[in-house]
Amino acid sequence: MNNTLGKKERLKSQKLIGRLFEEGTSIKIFPFRLIYIVTEKPLLQSSFSVPKRNFKKAVDRNRIKRLIKEAYRLEKKNAFKTTSYNCVFMITFLGKKAPTFSEAQKKIGELLKLFIERQKRKENE
Repeated sequence: MNNTLGKKERLKSQKLIGRLFEEGTSIKIFPFRLIYIVTEKPLLQSSFSVPKRNFKKAVDRNRIKRLIKEAYRLEKKNAFKTTSYNCVFMITFLGKKAPTFSEAQKKIGELLKLFIERQKRKENE
């Protein structure tokens, strides 16, 4: 798996995003929530969001999204090195204070590990 976050890996389909919120399963590790669904097609796409309710200025929201994207980009190689999943997911920031990059990277890593553990448990059932 590449250490990039290319155009094909970004979730942009309105249908998939709608389905994600209707049928999705969530995992929380404060201050992040990961909502995911397993798809039929072999793809791994992700999206990131920061609520306007907690951060009024777009500059602040965009900075946090950049931090989350970079942390995800670095951690996904470690998380998905052994297997690949057909999933679509969204990572949402729930905190009220902007995280540092090291905090974000650590929590995103934990979140992805928990996601993979859940997927392995479902496969074994």
